[in-house]
Amino acid sequence: MKISRICAFVLLIVVGSVMAFADGINDPKIIIQGVNGGGSPQGCGPNGCQGVGVNFSFNIPKSGKGFVFFTNTSGKNWTSLALIETGVPANAISCTQTLFLSCTTKTLKNGSVEILLSGIRGGSNPRNGIKNGQSFDIGFACVGQSCWTNGGSVMSGHAGTAPEPGTVALMVTGLGAIISRRKLWKSRLKA
Repeated sequence: MKISRICAFVLLIVVGSVMAFADGINDPKIIIQGVNGGGSPQGCGPNGCQGVGVNFSFNIPKSGKGFVFFTNTSGKNWTSLALIETGVPANAISCTQTLFLSCTTKTLKNGSVEILLSGIRGGSNPRNGIKNGQSFDIGFACVGQSCWTNGGSVMSGHAGTAPEPGTVALMVTGLGAIISRRKLWKSRLKA
């Protein structure tokens, strides 16, 4: 009887592992990369790249797979990009990208899913975000039998931008002025 319990337990672990592994294989994938020499073999595609600002929206390809092509025409470099979608749960999305340091997914309070690309750095393996004027594509891929079930629906994007160097300088100068005035005010109170 003890051997049959052990065999049943081992069988349960094996079946559970296979199901978990199979579920990971069937996750739909989102692919974000630069075009025209930035990692994408397609360039801007047959219809060119659509110019977008910091906030934009687009339709997921109706088939649940394929690429959409954009150019950052916002006038600012993007240090993050949040894509919001509904229909595919966060834990079922695999993310591949070449422009930022990380890509994470999470379910928002309203039930939609945020795919967040963030972080930049230079060096030998640069991740520069999406620069002003740079073209990029967003790909929707099937993995195994699983595709984007919400093909044809609208996905929205919101880019985060780093402050311009002049803005940072003004902020530091303003902070310095506030600290100096506070010190002056404290010294007058003590006198």
